[in-house]
Amino acid sequence: MNRKNILFWTLLAASQAALAQDPSDTSRRQLDEVVVTATKYPVKQSQTGKVVIVVTHEELEKSAGKPLGEVLGEQAGITVSGGLNDPGTNQSIFIRGAGSGRALILVDGVPVNDPTQTDNSFDINLIPVSMIERIEISKGAQSTLYGSDAIAGVINIITIKSDVRKPFNGKASFSGGNYGTYNGNAQLYGKVANQLTYNIRYNRDHSDGFSSAKDTSAHTANTIPFDHDGYRGDLVAGNLAWNPLSPLTIKGFLQYSHYTVDIDAGPFEDARDYTSASKSLMAGGGFTYKLSSTTINGNYLYSTSDRHLLEDSVFGQTYYADHYFGKSQFAEVYASTNLGYGLTLLNGADYRFNSMNETGISGTYPLSFKDTTISQNSMYSSLLYSGAMGLSVELGGRLNTDSRYGSNYTYTFNPAWLISRNWKVYGSIASAFKAPTLYQLYSAYGDPTLQPEKSTNYEGGIQYNDNMFNTRVTYFHRKTKDGIDFNNFTYQYFNFDDEKGHGIEWEGALKLNKMVSLTANYTWLKLREQSQSHVDYNDTTYSYALRVPEHTVNFTLGLRPVAPLYLGITGHYESKRYDIGGYDANFNPLPDVVLNSFFILNLYAEYKPCKSLKLFVNGRNITDKKFTTIYGYNSIPAMWGGGATIEF
Repeated sequence: MNRKNILFWTLLAASQAALAQDPSDTSRRQLDEVVVTATKYPVKQSQTGKVVIVVTHEELEKSAGKPLGEVLGEQAGITVSGGLNDPGTNQSIFIRGAGSGRALILVDGVPVNDPTQTDNSFDINLIPVSMIERIEISKGAQSTLYGSDAIAGVINIITIKSDVRKPFNGKASFSGGNYGTYNGNAQLYGKVANQLTYNIRYNRDHSDGFSSAKDTSAHTANTIPFDHDGYRGDLVAGNLAWNPLSPLTIKGFLQYSHYTVDIDAGPFEDARDYTSASKSLMAGGGFTYKLSSTTINGNYLYSTSDRHLLEDSVFGQTYYADHYFGKSQFAEVYASTNLGYGLTLLNGADYRFNSMNETGISGTYPLSFKDTTISQNSMYSSLLYSGAMGLSVELGGRLNTDSRYGSNYTYTFNPAWLISRNWKVYGSIASAFKAPTLYQLYSAYGDPTLQPEKSTNYEGGIQYNDNMFNTRVTYFHRKTKDGIDFNNFTYQYFNFDDEKGHGIEWEGALKLNKMVSLTANYTWLKLREQSQSHVDYNDTTYSYALRVPEHTVNFTLGLRPVAPLYLGITGHYESKRYDIGGYDANFNPLPDVVLNSFFILNLYAEYKPCKSLKLFVNGRNITDKKFTTIYGYNSIPAMWGGGATIEF
């Protein structure tokens, strides 16, 4: 089915369902939902032309047992490589097919990254779902407001509780399941003397796991099956917000997390003494000062990333130890001003600093990456008009100055029109960029002459909402120049020529009554790039994205037969996709391989015998479907768990 037919039938179904409803004064609930990620200050979704997905606290509570990557992978337009694999697997986020590191992660609105990673991406294994209050995903080019790496969108992981009123509240949860899996977490939070708000939380994860690499050998008396690869992780965090004066809020935060995971030697290759240990520290603070028409915000973040890889053979035949350490600093000040006549002006500036080093040994060969730094300075501004006739328009731009390659610019233009209280049309033309990372510039495989990756994003769509039904259809097209990739023959990073990606996203939700609800989304994606062939030296045009399917479908059927009981069935489908075929015995790249399509079912059920107690069970891949998302590695088998949550 071509994209024109897909778009036609989707719009037809949406319009027929909309006509069947009886809009009421409580309509536009979702259009009027307030978000902050789209503009950096609170705004209703009806006032922005950006495509924003909100994963609510209630939805996250029904995701018990899932890693963050799997939750993100259930949203329209997002694929997370590793989200359906062994716990602790490296998780790469692809929004609308853009490569790993092209989705910027925010924690409570502040950009986070890991300078020790080749693509600068933040390790989402460090943040368990149980510690998250809400997620806002703003798709499309977002570099005007958020700078480097926001090529395909930003994901804002919000951990701060809102509307806290009582001085002392608590929440504790424990769950366990097969494969030696258990999770325990506890939170204390409250508001004291109407001035000081606090939130302290701890989380512990453990799993014996299963073999990370796929075992295809025919076992005999002389062969040993691959061992299980376990995961152990802890997180402790705290937030404080103090209101010494009515217009002023001063905030501080601290989060320390670490995990250790057993890993295998490679695709189809076991390792019994190979571990990876990752630590992350994030600390900082900020302020908000509200005047009559202007709100001034400031944020500062200091973070460290610490990764150890160790392979120490029992028989002394293999020894590999590698240690990466990175530091990041981020500081920003921005102000939003209500100019009147429906106009809001945002002005801001930020500073970013990254450094990293590497020490280690492989056999007898030393590994070293001397401490190296890079920094960026930016100024940005945007003007949002929201008129009485339902028209809203955002126009903005950013000037970025990099300590290595100099200056570059981005822009954004986002119009939207609320045709009626239920219908909205929207569009966007915006540019974005990704600066080369420290590893891509200065490692043994780096090239100091690399230029920033630049993209332009075009999108448009239509949305309908009422009190029973809502749907949204978006078409997007992305063009990328000077994309950063790795040359498989010269073993060096380089800027490739061109990439084009386009697709359609459909989202829908239907609430028939208090007992039955249905949500679903579908993504069609087509990516074409002109880059290096994986099997020879010639440039070749690829019509696919590695590890990203062309078609993805998600749905959740929710049933509440009685008020205390909820049952949810979730389905996830991915069409075939391609992956790197690996290397032959002489380390020459092999042709890409095709990974088959698959469909899995998940189950969640909860029962609340009273307001303060919840009992739940969950199942992932309940039919034990055998499937592959990363060539040579196992995906999740049937995984079952259950537990309880207590609140006071």
